[in-house]
Amino acid sequence: MSNRTAALYKLSSVQFAALELHIYLDTHPGDVEAQKKYNEYTAAYKAMLKEFEALYGPITYPADGEEWLKDPWPWDVTKECDC
Repeated sequence: MSNRTAALYKLSSVQFAALELHIYLDTHPGDVEAQKKYNEYTAAYKAMLKEFEALYGPITYPADGEEWLKDPWPWDVTKECDC
């Protein structure tokens, strides 16, 4: 396994743990220990992501999430078919 793949697996497992704790905290908001663990995993994920992206490039392509709304919709196109 390459270093990149190993780092990606580790990053993914830390992200998974943080997401699971987030879900747990939705139903147990008063659990202080879980909140501390969540904060630890979130901080670790952010640091690992920054390091990973510095070494291997971005994981996701940054884009405007609403840009697709500006495109013409299929029913807005008036061009006739050249069938």
